[in-house]
Amino acid sequence: MRTTTTDTTTGRLPVPGATLYYELRGTGPMLLISQSGEGDAGRSTNLTDHLMSDYTVLSYDRRGLSRSTLDDPTRGASMAEHADDVHRLLAALTDEPALMLGCSLGASIGFHLAVDHPGQISTLIAHEPVTPRLLPADQRAHHEQELAHIQQIHRRDGLAATLKMVAQVLGIDPANPDAEPGLTPQPMTPQRVRNFDYFLQHDFTAVIDDTLDIAALTATPTRIVPAVGRTTPRTVFDNKCAFALADLLGTDLHHFPGGHNGNTTHPKAYATALRNALSAV
Repeated sequence: MRTTTTDTTTGRLPVPGATLYYELRGTGPMLLISQSGEGDAGRSTNLTDHLMSDYTVLSYDRRGLSRSTLDDPTRGASMAEHADDVHRLLAALTDEPALMLGCSLGASIGFHLAVDHPGQISTLIAHEPVTPRLLPADQRAHHEQELAHIQQIHRRDGLAATLKMVAQVLGIDPANPDAEPGLTPQPMTPQRVRNFDYFLQHDFTAVIDDTLDIAALTATPTRIVPAVGRTTPRTVFDNKCAFALADLLGTDLHHFPGGHNGNTTHPKAYATALRNALSAV
């Protein structure tokens, strides 16, 4: 079922084990935005404002978040299952290869889509993927243990005890001192708290237990563009993963405005960088 209000078309798509909520805005080639962390379709609002003149922007609530419902609310999803959701969503909405911006967890989902469904996305902008498998074995183990530790603290002490830890591990500055003006507020609503809880409880497990064949990324027909935030510390694992991806693919690393969440803190400048990365050959 689809509904159109003003310039936004919304819809719901049944997939195995869930029903996905999605939004479409704009006109032109389809550009899927797969968000980081607890981000749902609404996370893309400001960025989409600057893209919809050139692209049909598709955003969605990942299963378990906001308006995307689960048949079994206690069950998480693997990274491959998240990618299958995106595969089914794109297959229902377009017959043409789509463009994709994957931010953090969204980039990791994009890797599986590129490998498991070759040709469905023509270009993947992979912004600071949370894919420890890209790293040497000792670094991979260290950063997977970081995530597992945060997950344990969350289970024991709740969300308030882990938010600062998540920010530190991913290199996020919650203050965002140089953020662009006029951003849509993103308050910590009860729904966003539930999204964070689901993300930490289930999607951290998906990252730790990821089964991605890293070598297969070099053989996919999808053009994969590694990207990092200019202000993200080089010491955090998501930033290291982007550099490792560039080395693996033998390609240039694109530097985007802001840090790990530059798509939300610097949407206008980020949209410009995204256009440049999508059009670069």
